[in-house]
Amino acid sequence: MIQLSEYSTEPTESIEKEEAERIRLEDLEKISELQTRLFASKKKSLLIVLQGVDASGKDGSVKKLFAGLNPLGCTCQAWKAPTNEELSHDFLWRIHKAVPAKGWIQIFNRSQYEDILVPYVQGSLDKERLHSRLDAICFFEDHLVRENDTQILKFFLNVSKKEQKKRIEERMVDPTKNWKFDPSDLDAHEKFHEYQNAYEFIFNHSKDAIPWEIIPADKKWFRDYLITKAVRKRLEKMDLTYPELHPALKLPSSQE
Repeated sequence: MIQLSEYSTEPTESIEKEEAERIRLEDLEKISELQTRLFASKKKSLLIVLQGVDASGKDGSVKKLFAGLNPLGCTCQAWKAPTNEELSHDFLWRIHKAVPAKGWIQIFNRSQYEDILVPYVQGSLDKERLHSRLDAICFFEDHLVRENDTQILKFFLNVSKKEQKKRIEERMVDPTKNWKFDPSDLDAHEKFHEYQNAYEFIFNHSKDAIPWEIIPADKKWFRDYLITKAVRKRLEKMDLTYPELHPALKLPSSQE
């Protein structure tokens, strides 16, 4: 059983910030080259899922990772509350339309798991329905892996309640961050432990499918270092190669 209280929100490696940043930048360079191979071959794709409580650093993680990616071949989808049209379909309808095509990297800022988290905290669905939805998500992710050769990385940004409070307060007092603040942030902070329980429910139901990586996120530099390293490792494991020209194709003979 996964209990988030047993996972640190602080750095878990003996590494200095400057060294972590040096490695992160090297990893970004390698990711850029691997992404080019991915896009050129158009045989596989990568879906990166970022989840975490409000102010855990999802937006910042996207920004740091995008710094090393070519916009031609990478997109990001930030998921909000479903629209009326989306609510008229099954809950995965809007998600399926946004998964990456072959050759592409797609980043989800929040994801299909919001349709578990919010009902869990609000109590709008019973446990049987929540289990049913999680089963559907597991089947959906397995389908993407088997049918479209889509690799999936799922990151949970594990931030402490104290750090979350600090970041929400910064949003309220810093004019350059006011735009990030939403009154719902305060409610989310009050329900911090309820959301932690919801995530534990998700992890313990789907841990045998595609595993989650729980990222210590109180220190932004360590969070970015770990995510970048994990993305590089996954791309390297995908055995990406450039396509070769058909043997029948050759340059025309030069005329002397």
